[in-house]
Amino acid sequence: MQGIPITSSNYNYASSTFPFLFSHHNFTTTINVSRTSSFRVFCCQSEFKTEKVQIRRFSPLLESSLVSGNGAVALDEWKAVPDIWRTSAEKFGDNVALVDQYHDPPTTMTYKQLEDAILDFAEGLRVIGVKPDEKIALFADNSCRWLVADQGMMAIGAINVVRGSRSSIEELLQIYNHSESVALAVDNPEMFNRIAKPFYLKSSIRFIILLWGEKSCLVSEGNKEVPIFTFMEVIHLGRECRKALFECHDARQPYKFEAIKSDDIATLVYTSGTTGNPKGVMLTHHNLLHQIKHLTDVAPAEVGDIFLSMLPPWHAYERACEYFIFARGVEQIYTTVRNLKDDLGRYQPQLMVSVPLVYETLYSGIQKQISTSSLIRKFVALTFIRISLGYMEYKRIYEGKCLTSNQKPPSFLYSILDLIWARLIAAILYPIHMLANKLVYSKIRSTIGISKVAISGGGSLPSHVDKFFEAIGFNLQNGYGLTETSPVIAARRPGCDVIGSVGYPIKHTEFKVVDSETGEILPPGSKGILKVRGPPLMKGYYKNPSATSQAIDRDGWLNTGDIGWIVPYHSTGRSRNSGGVIVVEGRAKDTIVLSSGENVEPGELEEAALRSNLIQQIVVIGQDKRRLGAVVVPNKEGALKVARELSIIDSKSSDISQEKLTSLIYNELRTWTSEFPFQIGPILLVNDPFTIDNGLMTPTMKIRRDRVMAQFKDQIENLYK
Repeated sequence: MQGIPITSSNYNYASSTFPFLFSHHNFTTTINVSRTSSFRVFCCQSEFKTEKVQIRRFSPLLESSLVSGNGAVALDEWKAVPDIWRTSAEKFGDNVALVDQYHDPPTTMTYKQLEDAILDFAEGLRVIGVKPDEKIALFADNSCRWLVADQGMMAIGAINVVRGSRSSIEELLQIYNHSESVALAVDNPEMFNRIAKPFYLKSSIRFIILLWGEKSCLVSEGNKEVPIFTFMEVIHLGRECRKALFECHDARQPYKFEAIKSDDIATLVYTSGTTGNPKGVMLTHHNLLHQIKHLTDVAPAEVGDIFLSMLPPWHAYERACEYFIFARGVEQIYTTVRNLKDDLGRYQPQLMVSVPLVYETLYSGIQKQISTSSLIRKFVALTFIRISLGYMEYKRIYEGKCLTSNQKPPSFLYSILDLIWARLIAAILYPIHMLANKLVYSKIRSTIGISKVAISGGGSLPSHVDKFFEAIGFNLQNGYGLTETSPVIAARRPGCDVIGSVGYPIKHTEFKVVDSETGEILPPGSKGILKVRGPPLMKGYYKNPSATSQAIDRDGWLNTGDIGWIVPYHSTGRSRNSGGVIVVEGRAKDTIVLSSGENVEPGELEEAALRSNLIQQIVVIGQDKRRLGAVVVPNKEGALKVARELSIIDSKSSDISQEKLTSLIYNELRTWTSEFPFQIGPILLVNDPFTIDNGLMTPTMKIRRDRVMAQFKDQIENLYK
C-alpha cells in the first residue's frame, strides 16, 4: 500500500507541465490546462502591479500557519470542520489515519499525511479557480480520496453537493442543476462515461475532477472545452502553489484573508427521497462540529482503535461518524459490502456504524449457520439462546431498564416483589447463560469481530435482532437522527442501553411529542409526532423556503415526521432507570388509513414478518382498502427447504409452484403477525428483490414504498378484486 506522497518527487507534475508557472520570476501569468479555459495563478509580484485583491476564505485553525501575519486571525479552537485536521495532525501525526485497500493504488496515510493532502487539494482547487461559496458536486463512493476532496472543498469555503455513484442519472442531474453546482467531481471513468453525455447537454460544467482512474479511460465524445483534472493533478498543483506561498511572502499580497464562520454552509446533502423528489439540506460547520464534539458520549472511541467504514460517506450518518473518529485518533479501514465479512475477521475492529440491514444480515447468517449444524449442536445452540433471551428479560426488569408508557408508577410494594422475583429467576438462569457464553457466544462474537461497540442507525432496528445481539453479549447500540439533524439527535449509551428505544437525546438537544392534529404538547408516555430542537438542526432546505417553514416552526422545532413517545420518569418499578429515553415507532407519513378509517403502522407488521426465514423483503399495503395486503419478496431457498420438510414437494424437487409458495408465505405471515390487531390479507409475490439498482431502494438501503406501489400498481389492484 502507498500513501499520497507529501514531498515533491523527482517528477514534478506542475512545474514540468507549466515550467513558467512556478519559476522564480516575479509576475502573474495566465495558463491553460489541457481542455481548459484560462485561469490566473498568483506568484511573487514585487516588481509588477498587483492584481485586484481576491477573497481567500480559509479554515481558521487548519491554515493558521499561513494566515498569521496577513491581517487574519488564526484561532486555536474549531470554527470549521476542516480545523479538526490541524488538531489531529498535532496529536496523532505519525499514527495511521486510514487504510484504503480496495482502490488502485491501495493507500495508507498517517494523520500528518492526511492533513497535507487536504491542504494540497484545497490549494489545488483555488489554483483552478474555485471561489468561496461556489458549489461543487461530489458524486462518488467511499474512499480516502472522497474524504480528501470533501475536506479540501470545505477548507476553502466552497460547498460540496454530495451523492453516490449508483444514483440514477436523472437524480444526479436534478441535484446538480438544482444546487447550482459549477463543477463536478466524479468517482471513476466508468461513472463519468455513464453520465457524461446528459451532463454535457443539460448542465453547465466549468471543470471535472476524476478521483480515481486515468483520463485515457474516458469516452472521447463530449464537450472538449471542459477541462478534466485527475485527483493527483489537483494535489500537485496545490502542493506547488502552497510551497510558493510559504517561500514568498509577496505571493500572499493579492489576497484578503477571510475566516470561515461556524454558521456558513459546509455541505448540501439531498434527502434520499423515499417519497417525492429529494430536498437539499443545508448543513453548517456548526451543525457538524456539534456531532464531532458530542458523539463521544455514544461511541467510546480511543486513540489506536480501528473503525470499519462501509457506508456511503455522503450519507450524513457515516459522514458525521467519520469526522468524529478522525478527531479521536482512530484508524479507519475502508471496506465494501462484498468484503465486510472477511474484513471483520481480518481487522477485528473496535468500532463500526451501519444500517439495520447489515445487522439483520449478520443475524441471518448466524441463524443459518445454526440451522445447518448437526441436530445436537442445533438443539444446544437454540436452547442456550432461548435461555439467554429469558435471562436478559429478567435482568432488564431488576435493572429498571424496561419500557413503559404508563404515566402512573407502580406501588412500592409491587415493585419490590417484582424486583425480587426477577432477580431470583435471573439468578437461576445466569449459570446456563454464562455456560452458553463460553461455549457458543464467544465464538459468535469472535466471528463478528467488533470488540467494543457497533452502532445501528439510518432506519428501524428490528426488536428480535436487537434482543438477540444483547443475549449473546454483542454490544449493539441503536441511534436516531435525520439528514436534517446532521444527523444524530439521540442514541443509546454504554451503561444505559435500553432495548427497544433509541436512547437519550445528545447534549443540548431537546425533544417533545405533539398531537398530530392539534399540535398540543403531549405528556411522557403519550404517542404523537416527535419534534426536536438544538444545534444539530439544519439551516434549511436549499432554495425551498416553503418546505423549510413547514419543517421548522418559528420557535426552532423541527417536525421529524416520526411517531414516537418519551418514557415517563418513575422512581420505582421496571422503568425506573429508563425515564426520558426516546421510542420511535415509525414514519407518520407511512401510516396506512383503511377504508374503515382505522390507522395502521406498517413498520411494526413488516418487522414481525421479517422474522420469518421465508420472507426476504416485504411492503405492507392497503391505503383506502378494507384490509391490509403485502408485496413480498420470498426467500426461495428457505421456502424450498421448508416445503421439502413438510412434504409439500418431493424431497428431490428443486422448484415449487406459485400457488404452494403463496400458501407457505401466507401461513408464515399469520404465524408471525398473529399478535397484531390487523392481519395481512392478500399477498403479491415478486421474484426480483428491491434493490438500489432497480430503483426500489434508496442509496441508504431503505425501501421506496411509493415506487414499489407504483411499479406493481396493476397487480395490487387485482389483489383487491
